[in-house]
Amino acid sequence: MSLILPRDRRSFLKQSAAVVAASSCLPIGIGSAAAEKTSSSESLVKVLYDSLKEEQRSKMCYDWNHIDPQRGLLRSRVSANWMINEQEVNSDFYTADQKDLIRKVFEGILDPQWISKFDQQLDDDCGGFGEEQSIAIFGKPGDDKFELVLTGRHMTLRCDGDSAEHVAFGGPIFYGHAPTGGDEEADHAGNVFWNQALAANNVYQMLDGKQRKAAQVAKTTGEQKVGFQGNDGRFTGIPVTELSADQKAEMQVMLKKLVEPFRQSDQQEALACLKSQGGLDACHLSFFTDNDLGKDEVWDNWRLEGPSFVWHYRGAPHVHVWVNVADSPTVSLNV
Repeated sequence: MSLILPRDRRSFLKQSAAVVAASSCLPIGIGSAAAEKTSSSESLVKVLYDSLKEEQRSKMCYDWNHIDPQRGLLRSRVSANWMINEQEVNSDFYTADQKDLIRKVFEGILDPQWISKFDQQLDDDCGGFGEEQSIAIFGKPGDDKFELVLTGRHMTLRCDGDSAEHVAFGGPIFYGHAPTGGDEEADHAGNVFWNQALAANNVYQMLDGKQRKAAQVAKTTGEQKVGFQGNDGRFTGIPVTELSADQKAEMQVMLKKLVEPFRQSDQQEALACLKSQGGLDACHLSFFTDNDLGKDEVWDNWRLEGPSFVWHYRGAPHVHVWVNVADSPTVSLNV
């Protein structure tokens, strides 16, 4: 049953909150991650969808498996800098109420402590949330399959309601930051995602000489090459199985840093996908030596990769991070 859209903004947002509150009355325990999704951003996607006029839907709502003639399966596309359609979030195309809902969906798919950091990234890279950003909704919210995709400069994020099977984060995602506008210094001052690289370099510092030689790779893998290789893939770097117990413990610290910007349900989903393929022991860790800003051997470009797990971090000249995680290497990539 469709919601009846209230005329005034206060009633509209009150109704949105009521939908979330009602949906959150779900049992805690098994399936709590899915319950969290159902009770938060996904509920607001439905409220947003129900508020759209037909002329709006015709320009930013698509069938689940919509194929764009130039860009392929549009729902699963990922890019470092793109608009999924021409309808900018911060434009007259959306009402003030709808903009508020889009913002709340965005906040809901992030860890609360990371909202301000993503806002800093957006301020630096495109002038703030909603500027040079667009959304698309695939499928019909409330049905079995639907997903909202948020795109812009240094951002491809998803809110999928567990509709996209086998994948974490609703599909491949991208995040990045260029606080200086372009090339960065070796310390990456002001970059909100540099702490992830420091966590990876903490692992490197624990490696002995032989391990470091195995982990170093002379040429950075192309950042868009984040499709899955499967169990028989030709991975670069050092196998995690060759690390000691204390080094593997530091790898777990690093992994936590990678997933922490996102809501708990997406974190759990990503870790479950990794576990299904053998955990970190199924992965290789590479440090690329060809773009070492400052020549300090604090590696700016690195990659953690397993059969169906890719976290590619390119820190030179500024940060680009490509993420593709699934429980099966059969999932294809659209870049």
